[in-house]
Amino acid sequence: MEDKVLENHKKFLERIEFYKKFGLDQIKEREFIFNKSLPIGGDILEIGTGKGHFCLALAKNGYRFTTIDIDKKEQKIARLNLTYYNLEDLVNFKIEDARHLSFPDKSFDVIFCVNVYHHLKTPSQVLEEMSRVLSLKGKIVLADFTKEGLDIINKCHEIEGRKHGHCGSNLETAGEFFSNRGFKIRQENSLAQELVVAGRG
Repeated sequence: MEDKVLENHKKFLERIEFYKKFGLDQIKEREFIFNKSLPIGGDILEIGTGKGHFCLALAKNGYRFTTIDIDKKEQKIARLNLTYYNLEDLVNFKIEDARHLSFPDKSFDVIFCVNVYHHLKTPSQVLEEMSRVLSLKGKIVLADFTKEGLDIINKCHEIEGRKHGHCGSNLETAGEFFSNRGFKIRQENSLAQELVVAGRG
């Protein structure tokens, strides 16, 4: 295995342990999101690859899917994470802006967007695009940090001399958006994650 894959995996594990020290188990939280999203089937889209935490959770469970991100650097890290587990062939990586997706209408049966929403400056544009590319009986799974989860993230970034970006968007607005368009809404919460599942079927 290439050195860069091994080095990336080492950093990946170190980050997980770092957050654990402050009470955030990222693997456990991704499992919570995955389990509360079941059943999962058909064509799957992930919006916001990031470093590949949820991407890895999906791939480890055998799903083939497309994942998009606007950041090439982040997606490169995600690809390395999947390469370590020999899972990269399950994933179609694409660089795209979630406000202007290239996919045709009704292309996907399940759409995930995990820990991205609080970064969005214009969330309504992204929600509109999700609605457009969702199949007639599909569902959208939005997950983001609770206040407790975000406090941990902010603290960890502060220790590292960084600042975690937050545009003020929260999932309450997303729930209202989908509810007003006739979607059935289900909400779930863990310590660090809040979840909105919006279904057409």
